[in-house]
Amino acid sequence: MNATPLSADAIGQHLATSASHVSLEVVASTGSTNADLLARVPGGTAAAPLRGPVLRIAEEQTAGRGRAGRPWLSAAGASLTFSLAWPFRSPLQRMVGLPLAIGVAVAETLGQLGVPVQLKWPNDVLKDGAKLAGILVETQSAPDGTVWAVIGCGMNLLMPDELEAAIGRSDISSAPWLARMDRNALMGQLLSRLAAVLAEFDDVGFAAFAERWNALQAWRGEQVNILDHGNILQQGLAAGVDEHGRLLLDTPAGRVAVLSGDLSLRLAS
Repeated sequence: MNATPLSADAIGQHLATSASHVSLEVVASTGSTNADLLARVPGGTAAAPLRGPVLRIAEEQTAGRGRAGRPWLSAAGASLTFSLAWPFRSPLQRMVGLPLAIGVAVAETLGQLGVPVQLKWPNDVLKDGAKLAGILVETQSAPDGTVWAVIGCGMNLLMPDELEAAIGRSDISSAPWLARMDRNALMGQLLSRLAAVLAEFDDVGFAAFAERWNALQAWRGEQVNILDHGNILQQGLAAGVDEHGRLLLDTPAGRVAVLSGDLSLRLAS
């Protein structure tokens, strides 16, 4: 595996104006980039609290995690594992649709790079029906009322045999086409789109992204199950999301809207 080394200077050369104010941190190894940034939200005990948007990207994460505390396994040089800390003026209750808006940013960027993907509610990016990337958003309020979101993303570029064996699942995808790119250029393009989307989200909320998300939805019109720790809570046909980011299901009793929380979505088949 001959991946281009990550470099803050190199990533910075690929940033659009929308992301020019984001501080860049590259580390060889850490437990979790999300945990690193959450510890630095103002009001905590960190020696160097966050003062503005920060991207932290690691060659290797040893304790990466996804939703509901699930581990996220990755291999150095075969993936992008990064977190972006971003301050919002919006109140915490408006953050509900944020993971979906971030999914739109990631999917649109990959589509422009020749890798068409779809979005699985609420936080997965699928390629050819299998998981290519996952998104984890954690929020924390600062003493001045600012809501900080720490947005973690793990994306599989390659799937080495040892990583595939460690994951132990067949529904995981990779993107060898992206693996041939300079990872600094890829990160720069992703960060540029993310910064633009986050600024727009802070201004207008998720409603402006609902149509774009629905155009990228995986399993639209398919029979799906909503699961809570493996138990089926709801069944119906996936019918997109509403302006708040709630999943719409068409059921025999009519259309219902489902909030995410720690719920999971699976095809009924």
